[in-house]
Amino acid sequence: MIEPTNILSKPCGRCQAGHKRLRLVTLMTWLDDELITVPDFPAWICDICGHRNYDTRALAQLSLVLNPEAGQPVKQRTARPTNPPSQSLPPIS
Repeated sequence: MIEPTNILSKPCGRCQAGHKRLRLVTLMTWLDDELITVPDFPAWICDICGHRNYDTRALAQLSLVLNPEAGQPVKQRTARPTNPPSQSLPPIS
């Protein structure tokens, strides 16, 4: 019988002995010259060696929020004008 996988635990690739579990931690990172802290940020933490990987989806969402262009209006593309048929061509006979 195949055992269902537990998505809240995965083997640790660093120590090869522990299991990483999803926990909420405080993420601290620099944005230019400001220290940003994000409480309750999801991270995979090994129960043996303590190695952590931050959740990739949460990092992607944070990156969108911290993007300097976030909240800026999107520039509308202008449609290219279609060239009218040239009047200088000789008529087709």
